[in-house]
Amino acid sequence: MENSEESNGSKKCTTKTRTFRGRTKTNPTHKHQYQYQYQHHLFQYSNQFGFFNHNQYPSYYPALLPLPPPIPLQLSLTPPFPQNNSFRSKTHLQKPSCKLNNPPPPTSSVSQGPVVAISSEGLQQRKSPPVNGNNGRRAMHSTPQALIAAKRPDSGGVEGTVITLVANHFLVQFNSSQRIFHYNVEISPNPSKDVARMIKEKLVEDNSAVLSGTFPAYDGRKNLYSPVEFQNDRLEFYISLPIPTSKSSLPFGELNDFQEKHQQLKLFRINIKLVSKLDGKELSRYLSKEGDDWIPLPQDYLHALDVVLRESPMEKCIPVGRSFYSSLMGGTKEIGGGAVGLRGFFQSLRPTQQGLALNVDFSVTAFHESIGVIPYLQKRLKFFKDLLQNKTRSLISEERKEVEKALKNIRVFVCHRETVQRYRVYGLTEEATENLWFADRDGKNLRLVSYFKDHYNYDIKFRNLPCLQISRSKPCYLPMELCMICEGQKFLGKLSDDQTARILKMGCQRPKERKTIINEVMRGSVGPTSGNQSREFKLHVSREMTRLKGRILQPPKLKLGDGGLVRDLTPSRHDRQWNLLDSHVFEGTRIERWALVSFGGTPDQKSNIPKFINQLSQRCEQLGIFLSKNTIISPQYELTQVLNNVALLESKLKKIHKVASNNLQLLICIMEKRHKGYADLKRIAETNVGVVTQCCLFPNLGKLNSQFLANLALKINAKVGGCTVALYNSLPSQIPRLLRSDEPVIFMGADVTHPHPLDDFSPSVAAVVGSMNWPETNKYASRMRSQTHRQEIIQDLGAMVKELLDDFYQEASKLPKRIIFFRDGVSETQFYKVLQEELQAIQEACSRFPGYRPLITFAVVQKRHHTRLFPSETDISSIRNQFYNENIPPGTVVDTVITHPKEFDFYLCSHWGVKGTSRPTHYHVLWDENQFTSDELQKLVYNLCYTFVRCTKPVSLVPPAYYAHLAAYRGRLYLERSESMASLRNASTISRAAPPKATPLPKLNDNVKNLMFYC
Repeated sequence: MENSEESNGSKKCTTKTRTFRGRTKTNPTHKHQYQYQYQHHLFQYSNQFGFFNHNQYPSYYPALLPLPPPIPLQLSLTPPFPQNNSFRSKTHLQKPSCKLNNPPPPTSSVSQGPVVAISSEGLQQRKSPPVNGNNGRRAMHSTPQALIAAKRPDSGGVEGTVITLVANHFLVQFNSSQRIFHYNVEISPNPSKDVARMIKEKLVEDNSAVLSGTFPAYDGRKNLYSPVEFQNDRLEFYISLPIPTSKSSLPFGELNDFQEKHQQLKLFRINIKLVSKLDGKELSRYLSKEGDDWIPLPQDYLHALDVVLRESPMEKCIPVGRSFYSSLMGGTKEIGGGAVGLRGFFQSLRPTQQGLALNVDFSVTAFHESIGVIPYLQKRLKFFKDLLQNKTRSLISEERKEVEKALKNIRVFVCHRETVQRYRVYGLTEEATENLWFADRDGKNLRLVSYFKDHYNYDIKFRNLPCLQISRSKPCYLPMELCMICEGQKFLGKLSDDQTARILKMGCQRPKERKTIINEVMRGSVGPTSGNQSREFKLHVSREMTRLKGRILQPPKLKLGDGGLVRDLTPSRHDRQWNLLDSHVFEGTRIERWALVSFGGTPDQKSNIPKFINQLSQRCEQLGIFLSKNTIISPQYELTQVLNNVALLESKLKKIHKVASNNLQLLICIMEKRHKGYADLKRIAETNVGVVTQCCLFPNLGKLNSQFLANLALKINAKVGGCTVALYNSLPSQIPRLLRSDEPVIFMGADVTHPHPLDDFSPSVAAVVGSMNWPETNKYASRMRSQTHRQEIIQDLGAMVKELLDDFYQEASKLPKRIIFFRDGVSETQFYKVLQEELQAIQEACSRFPGYRPLITFAVVQKRHHTRLFPSETDISSIRNQFYNENIPPGTVVDTVITHPKEFDFYLCSHWGVKGTSRPTHYHVLWDENQFTSDELQKLVYNLCYTFVRCTKPVSLVPPAYYAHLAAYRGRLYLERSESMASLRNASTISRAAPPKATPLPKLNDNVKNLMFYC
């Protein structure tokens, strides 16, 4: 009845004996201690649910049906199993059919085919001359071509005040003459990643001579790297490995005796084959300033070094992506809902201007708590809390769906019998446990409850609950009460607000504290330098953070309103915030036709509404915004339940809109608490009705402070067509070499939002925004589209860009001469594909206008990176200003030392970090026909950060990208209810179908489509 997941080597769940404390190969007593702790944990859980009966079972239990298949090895090749508990390995040396003395050099996709490259001269094509367009400029060929990212136009910017910084990059020196031998590893039967590492350790221990006495690095899958060549290009080994097991019926005093007598030996066949011989000279040439600008990054050699530096942490920590987590870094902390927070560190090897650098950062993430499935559900779901007092309760339909959602894709192990197998939960059975039957090997139908009584002398207690379904395609059942959550599984579901707050608090470290933690990782027992691998491969990793010079850009002068006049203001505070106490917004709107509707609320809360209307109107007036003190219809009071009924909600909103002669400017909605109906409200208002809405919560109305009202007023003003601030010195006056007032420029931003990790069906949502006013560039229209599930490339980009250019033409009576495009949410591995496909889509959109070929700059904006900048404690100015324990100041820019060795990128921290450590935004220019200098682009981006409409301070992300993110999130809201319905429909399906065709987003109403309704 059980379907094992043990063979799935790509999964992150650890074996039962693994703990958060990690595994160390230097102290075997620790391993026994961890096994004991695990057995003790299992014993406590077993007693709680009453199936821990001493000496009641035979020495070996029969497995639930069907048994796992035998090891698929040919009999003629399989040596006999050892008859004792010692390790034994057998080596077969085979002569390869051909020697790999001269393997082909590593290739890169960017090095194949004709190459279009950008230099300071413009576009260059390496294999054929560029073709002139109608306007005399060089244009791209229509045939597909390989592209190369824009090169740095100069040696870096010079504007701003110099500041001394340190970055969490650690210089890695490698010997360019050191060859690395890459071997492919095949293990049969296919083990989990943990078992694969155990096999590798035993193989190296037993076969030192055959492996030329080296300690190779292994990635846990198929890649093995050695600093010296093995004796043969093809090797075959047989390893007998004792797999630790647990037996829940044994008392503590017999644990060690049992482990000595009952360890199972499993035979693995390992085939190792030489794939390539990697040379470090290409990487050295790439990193050197004298190297050819057009040689591709030697990814193979870089990946090999990355695996080498991950070897030691991989053995001692729980790997999740590029991060490692261990309780040695501060233990675990419960964050509620069956989840625990665990501290760790991120590491990544990066090519930089100073050479290879290891980027190391502090990290925190959530894991599923390793407890029984029943206690787990009691912690995670409110309706399960009283289960122990009511063991006969069953689940209604909605509860069953919630349980299935909570457990789907989690890995569990059983504690009623001896096994090391792990199982993935695919769903729940339709029937309750007491009604389940299954066929044994002889075809005889057995009742599941009777089976456990007969074979394990265990009475299932929660008979009215469903069982776990642990097979994708056939009935395989496990009772919940006999299962435990495997340790080391990252929490993939959506964290609640409370869980998120606790995780953020764990990871919220002030700069000095974060810097200390990172330095401790580099010197500690689980970090990247804790093993011997570096010496084997002749690597030297610095223990000191990189020292470098940054620059603090000056804030721009801002343009505000003053009773119909214009006044200027330069943010002079250290955090670059400004206030509007004696100023107005730059462009205030008149809102005469508006209404208010509330959902729920106590009588006392509702009584605050007239006061709220009066004070909001007064605060708007102080800010230069006119909000009528009289709503066009008296405030409407609805029950919270209206938000649960889509049809009723729509009729209510349409009724209010009709009273306003279908010309309502604003609808303020007050809710009792956060409600899932918020998504329906936004969708109906912005697509069906055609009115912008502003939502707020009743608890905030009870404490009407000036800041809350001002924030509300700024959002309302922006949504109905106003703007908060503009640059006093327009962009053309600041960058006169490129920009002119009579030659419009459009700034565009694009982002894609994906469904949460456990959602296999919902579409992704792409959004593109574009500035509509030049030269102020502070009003952005948006377009949104749904697209294929988890598709990162924006599929309908051309159509959205075309629509925004049409809108721009309507506003400015001419098309923009330049397009500055900021793309958010792209990882470095996707740079080439995004550049190739999305740049072409933008160019095709432009080609739909006869003779129109604007100059395009395409830059990727990255917030999800791990580079952190800290003020230097030795810098005199930092000490004088007490910055050494604070975050770097707004306007700090870095474009040397830690940036890309050749390409055009920079780090800009445009905001003041109030909590934790500031994360600078990374801007990477992939295409630049406008030929910006470093200073020009950095100043442009920093100045734009002051024009965000929702606040009176610079934001951390350039506004076009920020708005695109907000618009994509709004598109996700439009699909939210249909997503939840789809997940409920598919929750009971066992097989994983291909993602369905993306549900199209509803069309925006013409009344709102060019307003900033999403902000």
